[in-house]
Amino acid sequence: MAGDDFAALLRELKERSGLSYGALGKRLHMSGSTLHRYVSGEVVPVEFAPVERLARVCRATPEELLELHRRWIRADALRGVKKDETEGADGSEGSEGAERAAADGTASATAPSEVPPAPETTPVPVSTQPAPDASAPARRRVPRAALYAATGVVAVSAAVALVANLVSSPDDDGRHGPAGAVAQTSAPVSATATGPGSPSASATTPSPSASASGSESPDASPSRAATAAPSREAPPAGPLLTVSTTPYYWDVPCEHSFLIDRSPKNVSKPPPQQDAVGWATPLNAVSANRQTAVLTVQGTGPETVVLKDLHVRVVSSGPALDWNQYAMGVGCGGQVNTKAFDVSLDLGTPTAAPIGGQRDFPYSVSESDPEVFYVNAHTSEHDVSWYLELEWSSGGRHGTLRVDDHGKPFRTSASRDDSYYAYPLGGDAWELVEGG
Repeated sequence: MAGDDFAALLRELKERSGLSYGALGKRLHMSGSTLHRYVSGEVVPVEFAPVERLARVCRATPEELLELHRRWIRADALRGVKKDETEGADGSEGSEGAERAAADGTASATAPSEVPPAPETTPVPVSTQPAPDASAPARRRVPRAALYAATGVVAVSAAVALVANLVSSPDDDGRHGPAGAVAQTSAPVSATATGPGSPSASATTPSPSASASGSESPDASPSRAATAAPSREAPPAGPLLTVSTTPYYWDVPCEHSFLIDRSPKNVSKPPPQQDAVGWATPLNAVSANRQTAVLTVQGTGPETVVLKDLHVRVVSSGPALDWNQYAMGVGCGGQVNTKAFDVSLDLGTPTAAPIGGQRDFPYSVSESDPEVFYVNAHTSEHDVSWYLELEWSSGGRHGTLRVDDHGKPFRTSASRDDSYYAYPLGGDAWELVEGG
């Protein structure tokens, strides 16, 4: 299974580091037993952040980090499959038990002798029509059990018609609104029949940090809508892909700084990367000079979705903020040249240009084959609010997904000078570092 592949790569990185579980746990502020369960494959972490920190301590390469992220996504998606299969094989709710229960139910439903006739207490009005001819053949009374069986056939036929209509309807509208969670997985479209002859369906359309614009439109004609039976109407299908966004990403802490309109006494110590959103939001912090956002794009089904292009949209651009700059780390080396798309926000019309060996669009994704994109945006003169639009198509459907910072635009501003505040290791307060 994918979980075994994920644990195997973690185990390889841990053994290569030469560090014990206890030593790794002290560096990561985690218990050694928790790390052992991750590496042995007993537990798949709910979030990727602790896995990434473990891999970086073990000196994983960027390629290994990307592969580890792919395997974690697959393992997370298959988290409950093995458990469900075990319960089906060992528990009383297994397939054999279900088949026996279904067989018993069928036998009881088709045996007329076991279905007691209901007393007929409804008053019969006096008929004014002529009496039936005694020579005419008597009407055959339909057994109640046969009526039940016929009703079951109608219900099954309605359910089959609903499923067929869902599968064969490629022109549904997949638009959806912004959502505010980071690195969440999506749920497929689900259909639920409410009763024979009147099925209804509900669609789940999650899209963390992304929203769709109206590029899709159904092409059903009025005659088709008028002639379709209620039991064959299908709801709009959900989106064919989802985008999970990490708005603040850095390889090493000194690569990222924030501008905050507060004095050092009113700013808490810098957070680890996985807690950056919760730290920056209440402080109204703005990325200083540069910002790297990570996009994880995954299909919601087996269909191949072509990612045609990535566009940059500027909401506003003004003078650089005159706020204090706070660095997330000190004592780091040069910036790591990660495969990414570079966005210069100082240009009149910014574009996402591939750098560091990253190839340009198009790409393709599916449920089992996601893609991860790094977008490096930077400015040296302005305060810019911006977002991204991901253009996609699959078969006869197409559209765009808006990718932003939990429902609001990304925001990046140049700093007023090179001075900044740093929080030294082992220190208990911010210290001013004068610019050169």
